[in-house]
Amino acid sequence: MPEVPITPAAVIELLTAEQILEPQEPLTSDTDLFSMGLDSMAMMQLLLQVEERFGLTINPAEMTRERFATAGALAGFLGEKRRLAAGGH
Repeated sequence: MPEVPITPAAVIELLTAEQILEPQEPLTSDTDLFSMGLDSMAMMQLLLQVEERFGLTINPAEMTRERFATAGALAGFLGEKRRLAAGGH
């Protein structure tokens, strides 16, 4: 199965398709996810979906506000995590 690209758009699609967030206005890669309702319960849902969709396991210690602040930040973090898991430098 080919890897799903990790882009801000893919993160936004995951957040909305799985109803982790139900924003009143469209999300962008720079939208503050916490202001859109991302809380601890939503983050746990998000982690499960990230594992399922992107095949990545996120450690609780890796769950920082900076990494989860925006779809762009999260996509960057997940992309880097995938690259390191694949043995990239």
